[in-house]
Amino acid sequence: MNVAYDKLVVAVLQGDDYPDVVKDLTEHGFYVTLLNSSGGFLKRRSVTILIGLENSRLQDALDILKLHAGGRLEATFQSGGVGMPVIPMQMKKGGIVYFVLSIDASGNF
Repeated sequence: MNVAYDKLVVAVLQGDDYPDVVKDLTEHGFYVTLLNSSGGFLKRRSVTILIGLENSRLQDALDILKLHAGGRLEATFQSGGVGMPVIPMQMKKGGIVYFVLSIDASGNF
């Protein structure tokens, strides 16, 4: 296999979001490398995804990332305490941070 990628996407997303992202990326012909990562990203477990690709396919990959891992609001319920009513709230979920790097990956090893 002799593929000359010229971009590398490094994406950090919540651990809960990665299965749908990886499934959709692979269904669209992208090769994905997963790295378990830790840190303060949204105070949850995170996953770092590496995607090598051609520049012409960059927007397709970014669209998939945003579709499945972009920030969103979800309804949750917060108890005010014993004897207090349950209060519906909108909480931010998901979110993604990504970096696009130009690379020269044309060499054979």
